[in-house]
Amino acid sequence: MKKEDKKQIIEELSEMLSNTPHFYLTDASGLNAQQTASLRRSCFEKGVKLRIVKNTLLEIALKKSTDNHDELKQVLKGQTAIMISEVGNMPAKIIEDFRKKADKPLLKAAFVEESLYFGDDQIKILSSLKSKDELLADIIMLLQSPMKNVMSSLDSGKNILAGLVKTISDNKQ
Repeated sequence: MKKEDKKQIIEELSEMLSNTPHFYLTDASGLNAQQTASLRRSCFEKGVKLRIVKNTLLEIALKKSTDNHDELKQVLKGQTAIMISEVGNMPAKIIEDFRKKADKPLLKAAFVEESLYFGDDQIKILSSLKSKDELLADIIMLLQSPMKNVMSSLDSGKNILAGLVKTISDNKQ
């Protein structure tokens, strides 16, 4: 690979890492062509960018990115694929779902919501994290719940009151 090509790749990677709030470093070695294509398709369908990168180029890009991720150097061994997503838990869900058919990709590390996660044992935790949209939906539901209870009580009170009035009027006759 030419020096100019390497510089361009490093620039692209550092820009991607600086502009994304979530990325995962995985080991997808050992997957055959069909499995790799299936993984790429799953990522594309769910809005996750998957790119296999050279460790040395990724290490330089990590240094150049706005968030200096020096701690991630330790996992840059073997083949590394980077999964970039706007939704923090989506790559973990893709990995978890894909592992039902194959035993890879393995999670090396993840940068999600300004936190670092190391090791494949973190995949369950990452997949159970709620995305920003899911958290907003939960908050809205919690805010609506008291109002629904009040409306329900008022509505049921109307029926009780109507029943009392009917019973009293029947007793007077």
